[in-house]
Amino acid sequence: MDRLFGAKKAVPKPTLNDAMANLDVNIASLDVQLSKLNSELSGYQQRLARMSDGPAKQAVKQKALKLLQRRKIIESRKDSLQAQSWNMEQAQMTTNNLRNVMTTVDAMKEANKELKKQYGKINLDKIESIQDEMEDLLDMSADLQDTMARSYDVPDDISDTELDAELEALGDDMSYETGEADGIPSYLADDTGSLPQFVDEPVKEDKEEVAA
Repeated sequence: MDRLFGAKKAVPKPTLNDAMANLDVNIASLDVQLSKLNSELSGYQQRLARMSDGPAKQAVKQKALKLLQRRKIIESRKDSLQAQSWNMEQAQMTTNNLRNVMTTVDAMKEANKELKKQYGKINLDKIESIQDEMEDLLDMSADLQDTMARSYDVPDDISDTELDAELEALGDDMSYETGEADGIPSYLADDTGSLPQFVDEPVKEDKEEVAA
């Protein structure tokens, strides 16, 4: 039978996006109807405002009341569709959040597998051995630096007292050489031991040149 008439094609199940799209179409259609009703009601309201009381006004009023009833029904249907659409949006958000959570969980599982593989290749004993060897090498380097910095030209039998006395004598010799004992540097002192006078004196005019 399937060969004669063909097999039935599997119809895909509707999704939340499809259902929400259908609701949006229906809500848009209701908005168009409400807009039309509001326009008609506005016309009836203007006519009633200009008409005097009587049977004609009552007839127009009845038509306006029927339109109001119809508008309330359409508004109620629109509110229901909007509530359904909101619920679907919430369901879609929840579904998306669950998908994100599952994706995160899968990623964490893969990360844990990789971490286990990497940590499985690490030998803590070897690392500790390397650290011990590095510490020994650093100690050897410090000893080598101390050895290379050793001074051989300073006798061990020189005391601190002798060094202090020599330093004091050296200071006295420097003071004597610079003339600081008298408060005057030696390079400023002349042969007589006095400083040269640099005070300006008034120039005396030559009497002979003035007479001439």
